[in-house]
Amino acid sequence: MQEPLKHSLTSNVGEWLRGGPDDDVVVSSRARLARNIAGYPFVSRGNAAEIARIEELLRNKIMPCGRRYGLTYYRLDQIEPLVRQLFVERHIVPRDFAEVAWVRGVAFGTDERMSLMVNEEDHLRMQVVCGGLQLERAFREVCGVEDMLAEEIPFAFSARYGYLTACPTNVGTGMRASVMVHLPALVMGQEMEKVLEMAHRLQLALRGLYGEGTHGSADFYQLSNRISLGLREEQILERISHAVRDLMKLERDARDGFLGEHRHELHDRIGRALDLLGSASMISSEEALNLLSQVRMGVCMGLVPQVDVKALNELLLLTLPAHLQTIEGRRVGRLERNELRACHLKQRLVLN
Repeated sequence: MQEPLKHSLTSNVGEWLRGGPDDDVVVSSRARLARNIAGYPFVSRGNAAEIARIEELLRNKIMPCGRRYGLTYYRLDQIEPLVRQLFVERHIVPRDFAEVAWVRGVAFGTDERMSLMVNEEDHLRMQVVCGGLQLERAFREVCGVEDMLAEEIPFAFSARYGYLTACPTNVGTGMRASVMVHLPALVMGQEMEKVLEMAHRLQLALRGLYGEGTHGSADFYQLSNRISLGLREEQILERISHAVRDLMKLERDARDGFLGEHRHELHDRIGRALDLLGSASMISSEEALNLLSQVRMGVCMGLVPQVDVKALNELLLLTLPAHLQTIEGRRVGRLERNELRACHLKQRLVLN
């Protein structure tokens, strides 16, 4: 089973990387709902038998539902580490979830838009990820699968507090909505302090490329709600949408400013990034991500017409460590990965 799965994961990219509305700044939108089964302890408080029972119960409910949505269920504790790392790199599961030892699973489809995680921090976490700025669509779709499962599963709910979750910040709606944004011009202009102040004012969290516990990588950030209690889902979505609209204006204004006042510097920065990506014999994952970020900005500004955003998004994914090793068909050390990554980038950018 794992070999076909590896091939599927490295031969295409998820729908959310194929672009969407406002994708010059907003890479993707995600809506996630956390739920727990009434009468069972949270994962962090359960013993091995209880955790295994939760996984079995949810797996048996998810699989029939999954067929309707085109999802396949995988037991993560029965999958090799390299494949679990592929899941992380593709934002199907968070890093911590891939590395823990207890019985757990995930269901997702070939387009990777929807995924259902069993025994992460909560018993069940359902998420939908869409390309570009499509928070409302992501929310509608995740509510659809939640409604279906709620008919079969008694979720823990308090009339006073709402849905009960392992983390207090998720109590209430149990919803975490987020957008992944690309802010290279604001970073270049050293204006990220404005973004942090705005996020703090609106009670939003600004995190790195892989969410909680990570920092901004190559100018990519995730903006999400910090609290759920006392707010309706629609209020959370509106708060984030409002912040994203402001962010898009700030980033686009900063890009226009560079075009107007620092055009030669901007062209030089993007040209150097392209030259290095097309000529380097070794390149690290972090360096590739930073250079591709510069080129992506150039593509979105119409300065690199021979490459499109979808191609850049694919390269951002396919040059990551687990993807490179899977494409190569063997475990590869860091230095050899750097050589393979440089070769891969050179071939793809020349073709484009």
